[in-house]
Amino acid sequence: MSTSKIALVTGGSRGLGKSMALHLAKKGIDVILTYHSQQAEAEGVVAEIVALGQQAVALQLDASKVSTFGSFFEQVTAALRDTFDTNRFDFLINNAGTGLYAPFAETTEEQFDQALNIHFKGPFFLTQQALPLLNDGGRIVNISSGLTRIIYPGSSTYASMKTAMETLTKYQAKELGARGITVNIVAPGAIATDFGGGRVRDNQELQDHIVALTALGRVGLADDIGPVVAFLCTDEARWITAQRLEASGGQSI
Repeated sequence: MSTSKIALVTGGSRGLGKSMALHLAKKGIDVILTYHSQQAEAEGVVAEIVALGQQAVALQLDASKVSTFGSFFEQVTAALRDTFDTNRFDFLINNAGTGLYAPFAETTEEQFDQALNIHFKGPFFLTQQALPLLNDGGRIVNISSGLTRIIYPGSSTYASMKTAMETLTKYQAKELGARGITVNIVAPGAIATDFGGGRVRDNQELQDHIVALTALGRVGLADDIGPVVAFLCTDEARWITAQRLEASGGQSI
């Protein structure tokens, strides 16, 4: 039986989620990570985690489809039993997400609904359905965005959903506190990954603009965020709850 604690990381096959999964493993935490379509990439992350001496499993999940969550948690329960010899996990990281860049005046109902499902409704009900499997004294880490504070035209829908998650985080912290569960939300600034089609990573003009506005003088990297999430799952972070932690290098301060 594994004595390691176990984290469930949604969207763990690449970018920020991959960094989170690997930094959790470096702290001696086993990982269940989800992927939407990139199974080979997800299995690659599993192999990296195993190489670090921890156990890991990759499961498919569309984090925007609430109707699939029941069968997903049946798979989680089976993985907990078969791979980790337990029936509970300790940390839930709601990371899965997609980018949306559209002016408010041109945003369609379909775009709105898609953003709602992936960034608010999905994590709302995924967390709700995870509660019976989450150990008392566990941790929930939600992921927001610097865009709830820093206003960039074109991100009204995405940022509004993330603002909803920031409010939900405080309610979750209050209502789950009796179980010793902490709930926090991490808000990355602009990060050079393939998120949003690599918008920050591949656009030099946008990068230069962000660098000029950022106290630490560069754009963020995935490995600027993974360790923050991993820290929130350590015993050292046990007294932190209901907090929004922005990791943006001092962007637009």
